[in-house]
Amino acid sequence: MFKSLRYAAGGVASFLEEAAEDVRAVRRGDPAAVDSLEVVLTYPGLHALWSHRVAHQLHRVGNRRVARALSHVSRHYTGIEIHPGATIGRRVFIDHGMGVVIGETAVIGDDCLIYKGVVLGGTSLRRTKRHPTLGRGVIVGTNAAILGAVEVGDGARIGSGSVVVRDVPEGATVVGIPARLVARATSRDAIVPDLNHADIPDPIQRQVASLLAEIDRLAQRVGTLEHQLDLEPEQLAERLGRDSEQSELDGVLAAAYEDDKVLG
Repeated sequence: MFKSLRYAAGGVASFLEEAAEDVRAVRRGDPAAVDSLEVVLTYPGLHALWSHRVAHQLHRVGNRRVARALSHVSRHYTGIEIHPGATIGRRVFIDHGMGVVIGETAVIGDDCLIYKGVVLGGTSLRRTKRHPTLGRGVIVGTNAAILGAVEVGDGARIGSGSVVVRDVPEGATVVGIPARLVARATSRDAIVPDLNHADIPDPIQRQVASLLAEIDRLAQRVGTLEHQLDLEPEQLAERLGRDSEQSELDGVLAAAYEDDKVLG
């Protein structure tokens, strides 16, 4: 799935080719982008990715201090922190980007869309794969955190402010803390970003609506019972209370009777 993640050592030509793709990806994913020159000059997410590509190559050939220094300078100017060891695919768009953190062993597939404040963090101190892997066409909403070596499937959507600590299936939409599955698409075009990333179900609102409907149904049943028995609400409550006490007393007497039979 991640064959296209390998940055071919093609020199300046390869860098320029990918840079042109990046610019097109920004214009595709941001309606505010007026023209390519504006994108090249003013988009920090783009600058952070270009800087990362250079730092990543330095990191791969062993110049790790230089790579970290370059990523540090990039972080200072863009507000986006990407470890040189992270692997990032083509046409990735980091929108606005301030506060984005991408860890050393993170892998981001082609055509992903990442909003401000996103954290791809680790949960282990071991020098192993400890950061997330995003598939192709994944959308990560504002201030979401994906923690640990979890797998996020192609075309998945992570709701804003969510905390993902488990694998996310392909085409799924997850929201909440911890993130839970709220929708699953049978198929999704991973090439074109789904800019309706805010149009996702709210599981809390859905549960509250279900509870309100159940309360309304029970209120109707109680009202019908009051009408049939010709009782006021207070009288019905008193009668139900007496019935409950009688049932409890009957249960105690029945248990005592059974105990007496056993002992006898």
